[in-house]
Amino acid sequence: MITDARVLQSEFIPREVQHRDAEVNYLSSVLDPITHGQRADPALLHGPSGAGKTCIAQFLVEQLRGEVVDLNYQYVNCWEDHSRFKALYRLLDGIGQTVDVHRQSTPKDVLLERLRESENTPYVVILDEVDQLEDKSLLYDLYRIPHLTMILICNDEDGLFVSMDDRLNSRLTDCERIRFRSYHESELVAILSDRVRWGLTDGSIDTSCLELIAANAGGDARIAIGILRRAARKAKGEPVDKITADIIHEETPEAKSEIKQRTVDRLTPHQKILYNIITETGKIAPQQLYSAYCNRAEDPKTKRMVRNYLSKLEHYNLITAEGNTKARIYRTRA
Repeated sequence: MITDARVLQSEFIPREVQHRDAEVNYLSSVLDPITHGQRADPALLHGPSGAGKTCIAQFLVEQLRGEVVDLNYQYVNCWEDHSRFKALYRLLDGIGQTVDVHRQSTPKDVLLERLRESENTPYVVILDEVDQLEDKSLLYDLYRIPHLTMILICNDEDGLFVSMDDRLNSRLTDCERIRFRSYHESELVAILSDRVRWGLTDGSIDTSCLELIAANAGGDARIAIGILRRAARKAKGEPVDKITADIIHEETPEAKSEIKQRTVDRLTPHQKILYNIITETGKIAPQQLYSAYCNRAEDPKTKRMVRNYLSKLEHYNLITAEGNTKARIYRTRA
């Protein structure tokens, strides 16, 4: 039933993209100077999870690499590489400059200087989950590198800029912003149809079942693809010749749980403390949450930073916030 398992992964970059023509055209125009050997202005892609931000960014950079002979490129997941050192290391790795870098002893300033002094070949970097960077001043330093173009990706535009200092805000306020909305169910069906065509045998799933998956995904392409992947694997091991509605109903909660656990595993230490406290208490008010957090964290962050962390947990559907500021209650999402 499964002919190409790669296309059933949410990280797979498709050969064509569905229902994002406006966003593709806009970002393509922003990146056009690179085809003329110039640096492009920074671009900020923002919107909910599973809306295609990362996919579109990588899709267009791959197209650029086909047009521009000398073009360096690196993708950085700032949730995983959230420290200044890790992010710089990843960027240097993209141009093969990490051979003699020692993670324990090489100063961060040396990494930045090496990146500045690297060859002037155009370098496009995608900084995904950029709001997760611990040291946002890195963005200012990268902005000042003449041959480097930044594509920034985050959920919440306001949450990103509120954590920046005035110097960085003045540089990035005018960056090109591209807002992504959640997918409609019909759009998810089209996306899933492509994945089925590329990765499953003919007749392995009916349109009605794709519509069922889309209805269960809540506008999130990652969840939709995750349900399809689990359903295909389940059907492969069953005495059936196609994916059925019963299999989809059975695998939907498992797919959502899998994605949720993957998200929890990627939380930074401070975010994980907050998430664990909310999970343990069931519901908790902001002041009690902050007090409990300060008791557990070795180096507690400010209340403003903690609010940013909580906003991130909300965007990834790990928690819910009910009520206004004074009467707010945080709960874990089922």
